[in-house]
Amino acid sequence: MIHEIAQLQIRPGQTAAFEAAFAQAQSIIASMRGYLGHELQRCVEHDHQYVLLVRWDTLEDHTVGFRQSEPYQQWRALLHHFYDPFPTVLHYAACELPKS
Repeated sequence: MIHEIAQLQIRPGQTAAFEAAFAQAQSIIASMRGYLGHELQRCVEHDHQYVLLVRWDTLEDHTVGFRQSEPYQQWRALLHHFYDPFPTVLHYAACELPKS
């Protein structure tokens, strides 16, 4: 499983509109192959900052399957104009730690 973590900074005064748009957009990502779930969390100290965590089966499910899809264009139209600056998106996998 891959965790996609996106740090989102929303333009001042746009958080309510962003959350409403995200409520629509989440059904887009949820319909994609390899999607396992997501969470959107708002920063307690800075109310215009969010973290989006999306769980994917594979990295390619996100980077190819989602980002190169037609539904991604709808996602982009709904959400990208709220970001300033554009989000940093990184992917994480569980560490295989030796047993002690």
